[in-house]
Amino acid sequence: MNSKPSENEIIKITDNFIDSVCARLAQNKQVRRRILKNGRLHIDRQLPFFCIYRKPNEREDWGTDRFAVTTASYLLGSASRKYKSGLTSLTERVTETMMEAFGAFLIIEIWAGPEVSSPDKETIPTFRIFKPRKGGPVSTIEALKTSLAKIQIPGARNRFAASVETSAKISPPGMSPILTVGRKQELGGTFLGLEIPPIYRSADGNQNYPINLKMMRRGFHRAIKRTFFEFTRSETDRRPKTYHSIGRRAVVKAVWSVDRILAEVSGSFEFLLLTTPTNADAEWTQFRRNNYMGAPRFSYRPLPFDPVMIKRKLFACPIERIEDPTLSRMFSDIQQELSRKITMLSDRNTKNFLYGSMQVFGAVSDSQLDAANRLLGFLPKHNREKRGLKKISAAKFVELAVEELEHYRKLYPQMSAKVELRKDITGLMVSRGNLLVGTMAPLSELRARALIQHEVGTHVLTYFNGMAQPFKMLQLGLPGYEELQEGLAVLAEYLVGGLDKARVRLLAARVVAIRAMTDGASFQEVFHSLWKEMGFTGRTAFYVTMRVFRGGGLTKDAVYLSGLLRLLDYMGSGGEFEPLFVGKFNIEHVPIIKELMARSILKPMPLQPRRLNEDLVMKRLARIRKRVSVLDLLEGDE
Repeated sequence: MNSKPSENEIIKITDNFIDSVCARLAQNKQVRRRILKNGRLHIDRQLPFFCIYRKPNEREDWGTDRFAVTTASYLLGSASRKYKSGLTSLTERVTETMMEAFGAFLIIEIWAGPEVSSPDKETIPTFRIFKPRKGGPVSTIEALKTSLAKIQIPGARNRFAASVETSAKISPPGMSPILTVGRKQELGGTFLGLEIPPIYRSADGNQNYPINLKMMRRGFHRAIKRTFFEFTRSETDRRPKTYHSIGRRAVVKAVWSVDRILAEVSGSFEFLLLTTPTNADAEWTQFRRNNYMGAPRFSYRPLPFDPVMIKRKLFACPIERIEDPTLSRMFSDIQQELSRKITMLSDRNTKNFLYGSMQVFGAVSDSQLDAANRLLGFLPKHNREKRGLKKISAAKFVELAVEELEHYRKLYPQMSAKVELRKDITGLMVSRGNLLVGTMAPLSELRARALIQHEVGTHVLTYFNGMAQPFKMLQLGLPGYEELQEGLAVLAEYLVGGLDKARVRLLAARVVAIRAMTDGASFQEVFHSLWKEMGFTGRTAFYVTMRVFRGGGLTKDAVYLSGLLRLLDYMGSGGEFEPLFVGKFNIEHVPIIKELMARSILKPMPLQPRRLNEDLVMKRLARIRKRVSVLDLLEGDE
């Protein structure tokens, strides 16, 4: 009994090989094989298109093959004459199989154009599209031309052009066509050529430009998918919902390897715990005894890793082996943010910590500061809670949180979250899906239930939804995920009726405090501004200031308000709400998440917020879609 060839096994293109490929395609199965000399065949499933690249014999052609592998169906081969017949036979049989399935089939062969000998800012790199003399799918060619012209690269050459030319012979310079004109007519497929301007390397071939290549591939990936989408929609009887749905569904081994390594690095430390003082309560007591003078001396947990060793592992991650530009970009961003966070932890209690924080979490912009000051100006300094509201202790809060977790556990038994009472933190924190409850003042029952929706209904829920996905990093967090997470969490407070004026004032005050800190104000100056000028209690002013100055200056707390503002804008612009709970990511990642969902790479999420379908919650969500402000949220239900 013949065993299935491994992915890395190099195979000759024989009749038996072609028969096995077409048999798998006829059953709508994936084909991925290494062939010939440095070649590869990858067909994700039955798809009405195919991208071909043949490597020249007489010269290097760095980078060009990377455009072909962005697609879900491609063939990498060699221009060597001894391989020509095999490539032709394979292309013919694949075309026949796909024509039978779809009634139409599009082949695009790509190659690099002439090198630019004297590049300048006035030169516009141009994609040249070659079509046959007898017609060709007009809408498909126009979609390709339009989409390619939209590609952008930062720098001198930040735009492209695209032209369409008619040619009797469509093939790379110096190579014979992979199919003759007569054979193309017999098969009935559509054959186009695409010449790519090689601005990803120098004219003399002595210098490669990897960033240019990466940016061009991202744009090309979008352009070619839009082209294949238009061809599928106009030339076949299939009607894909979006151009994302015709992208890859199969995920190659390199992706799982990268995801595993990044998850191991991310899971080796808990950033918030390592940047949260262990002696905050003791320092508050001492600060009060000193008549609110001086600066506290905070202590932190020791680092559980060697920064040099963990970065060595992080950058050994083979992201360059990932063919899919969407996934490659996502993992590259994760790698960079993890590196910055590791550096921040190494720089605790130094000025460099603050600079790292502004890279990871951003600084407070003038517009954010204005928004915070407007809220502080509108909202009263002293906001008394309504009389008669029942107060609950930390122990009672734990009971309510456990009850909430049990609800979700019944729906999703894999939810292993626990609630822990901790003496070494202040307030609430979610760590590795567990809710940590530290020292905290008694809360009204309404406020407690709002915080449970904040912590359990958002942070814990998205942790376990992320865990249900194939990528571990959706559980641990994509770059900048904190802003959307905190925006969703604060919005959850509003949806259950627990977002009051005092809470919004606190979020605004954090923004003002962070800006003051980054502008050079001392701990004592920020504290007195919160206490004397803004009217917060001494304890509240201290803990806000502590959060801002911890580690050496942490700008993260600005994301609560900025996240809410961006979420309101997103919802008011018609953004979908439910996909935001798939895992932990930034609002800028929503298109990537939706693309991966459309490609069936991501799975349906097992959990939704408990109260999402309640009438009052649905009414409040509908209200948010009408473009409301933060102050509108405080006016009560209409």
